[in-house]
Amino acid sequence: MTDYPTIPLEDYREYPVEEMRERVERFYRDMARRRTVREFSDRAVPRDIIETALKAAGTAPSGANLQPWHFVAVSDAVTKRKIREAAEVEEREFYEHRASPEWLAALEPLGTDSSKPFLETAPYLIAVFLQKYGRLEDGRKVKHYYPTESTGLATGILITALHQAGLATLTHTPSPMKFLNEILGRPTSERPFLLLVVGYPADDARVPDIGRKDLAEFTTFIDDLP
Repeated sequence: MTDYPTIPLEDYREYPVEEMRERVERFYRDMARRRTVREFSDRAVPRDIIETALKAAGTAPSGANLQPWHFVAVSDAVTKRKIREAAEVEEREFYEHRASPEWLAALEPLGTDSSKPFLETAPYLIAVFLQKYGRLEDGRKVKHYYPTESTGLATGILITALHQAGLATLTHTPSPMKFLNEILGRPTSERPFLLLVVGYPADDARVPDIGRKDLAEFTTFIDDLP
């Protein structure tokens, strides 16, 4: 046993097996509808919905419970324009010089290029930052453990929460993304993880005709051995 304070596990809920099947199947079917969108409406999204989705993200497990993430939710038009301009500089460099032919071939079915109008059109951009370390009240540095894995888990929950709310998202990762620190006033101890575009899809939005792998293609079960 540990000397650290603990509390009873009161919020855990167990369900009958058939209800478990129904709940997980219903969740799977709902998540299977999720698609990455690149054509957004400029319709406003209530801030409280974004706030609640971010609170859900904050429940993610993290190394030593240090929660090594910071989210910046941007709805200001001027700031979104600055982000788009900076991102497109990096995107042009990527498409014209940095990307290998194999990489460009992999992207071709998605129809992407260096133009990113959704960065201005969508009502919200959420910049996700990974904190390499934190600071105590007395100024001492505290190392964060598994910050990449932890921030990835939090981002996944955020995307799921936004989907559950009926919003579309796009994960955008121009490289490098240090311009986000400057534009959004974040310290150099934080590394931009990704930029999440959030809003309603445009009325005429279309998505690539692509599928997802079958379970057998990405899963291995090791059951009782003989």
